[in-house]
Amino acid sequence: MVNKFLYPKGGAETYMFKLGEYLQSLGNQVEYFGMEHPERCVKNSADVYTDCIDFRNANITQKLGYSLKTIYSSEAAKKIKAVIECFNPDIVHLNNINFQLTPSIIYEIKKHNIPIVQTVHDVQIACPNHRMYIEHQERICTECIDGKYINCAKNKCIHYSALKSVLASAESYYYHKRDTYNLVDGYICPSSFIADKIVKGGVKKDKITVLHNYCERQERSYADNESGKYVLYFGRLSIEKGIKTLIECAKELPQINFVLAGTGPLEELCRNIKNVKALGFVSGDELKSLIANAAFTLCPSEWYENCPMSVVESLALGTPVIGSDLGGTRELISEGKTGFIFEAKNKEQLKEKITRLYNDDALLLEMSKSCLLDSTNTIGNYSNTLIDIYNNLITQNER
Repeated sequence: MVNKFLYPKGGAETYMFKLGEYLQSLGNQVEYFGMEHPERCVKNSADVYTDCIDFRNANITQKLGYSLKTIYSSEAAKKIKAVIECFNPDIVHLNNINFQLTPSIIYEIKKHNIPIVQTVHDVQIACPNHRMYIEHQERICTECIDGKYINCAKNKCIHYSALKSVLASAESYYYHKRDTYNLVDGYICPSSFIADKIVKGGVKKDKITVLHNYCERQERSYADNESGKYVLYFGRLSIEKGIKTLIECAKELPQINFVLAGTGPLEELCRNIKNVKALGFVSGDELKSLIANAAFTLCPSEWYENCPMSVVESLALGTPVIGSDLGGTRELISEGKTGFIFEAKNKEQLKEKITRLYNDDALLLEMSKSCLLDSTNTIGNYSNTLIDIYNNLITQNER
């Protein structure tokens, strides 16, 4: 398992760690490669990791030093070679590698004649900014999708930084010119949406398998009749997640109680509103209880979500979802059955959906039952499919 971060940081890391643990429980040997970090919680038998690259907290001298290393990391290639020679894996499963590890490692893995599969957690292959969203302009952007990666530099897409954006543009041109991404033997796409985007980014369609993210089977009930009725949003409190629109709706629906679980740059916007309870960061059983006892959850994103875990986790706990119509979200919600879809940024439409569902207890109960019936993509089922993919790629590689 390869990922730039080897500690709990976001969805990609949660996905990798839980999947790795489950594969180990089936008797497989699993090792990890990525950056060294004080919070690193997994390892490899060679005990080799790349130096930590932290652009956000680096000074100007460090940033200049990182420049070429974020396009092609000879350190990462050299160190993954040491891990491969020590561990001798049957297959390498990539996750997020760009900028810190770089696709340089793909060339090193192929030198050892080992098949590669990659889970596509974002649209980096098609978009140098890996988000198709320009935060400082608060807008979706698809200007690079046809190979005009210079637009990332022109728009300063990455953290409004000219240096970072130029480097990202250069990286995209370099690896697409070399057709590097087609050296990967198979891609796992958590949504048809993202599959379509990486095909437009040059990946061969026959390399792709669409496999929605797994959910953990719930071994116990989190129901609590004393929780009261509320609508829940959980996740990052940031502009692209639709938080501004959500807060506007909450202010105009004073009769409905909203609970927000998460942190982010818009935390202050969510405070001091009579019918909004901002809890800050919540995880584990506490979060599961919040989700299970909510009337429904919200996923009001105003950028292209891939396969949002907030939706997957809600459905697995029997909680309906109202989600925006962007990206892979609409692939997860059955309209009128497990929730509602609304037009992103359309405040009036979101208010109408919230009010309708909040005031219809019979529909909520019916939807909750449907959510539980539809949540069949457990980690066990997911892993069975993934192991079949592994075995097929290993067999093809031996021919």
